[in-house]
Amino acid sequence: MEEYRRRSARVLLVDETGRLLMFRWTDCWITPGGGVDDGETLPEAASRELREETGLVVAPGDLGPVVAVTSGHAAFDWAQGIFRDDFFLLRTAAFDVDTAGLEPYENDHIAEHRWWRLDDLAATSETVYPFDLVPLMERLLTGRLPAEPVRLPWHH
Repeated sequence: MEEYRRRSARVLLVDETGRLLMFRWTDCWITPGGGVDDGETLPEAASRELREETGLVVAPGDLGPVVAVTSGHAAFDWAQGIFRDDFFLLRTAAFDVDTAGLEPYENDHIAEHRWWRLDDLAATSETVYPFDLVPLMERLLTGRLPAEPVRLPWHH
């Protein structure tokens, strides 16, 4: 198994109208989620991150399988090496996002959140991570769940 500098558990959180929740992280849009803590499983990390970043409480077992992955080299001031993001799909009723649980560094970088329609995401000139998110979501929202996680291009 490949050694990763950082593993992240991320969630493709979709409301009943098909909108996808995204956060503006400095100069790009990202999905909810973040780093897997020591001893956590991917579903546990995704569940914790959803609670912290959105206020939504979801049992790890309710997340289902990983539907997509992306990995590659990244170099930040706080870490460098091979990173990997694993994505879960979760459908939920629309709700008012509660960001009170954000970590201080997240508060410094997350400028806003938004429920995006896929056609708006496809049309935006803003940077959206992961790459190829719209085609993936079109597939997932029509019920075509992959037998194995879809490999997305790396974004750094």
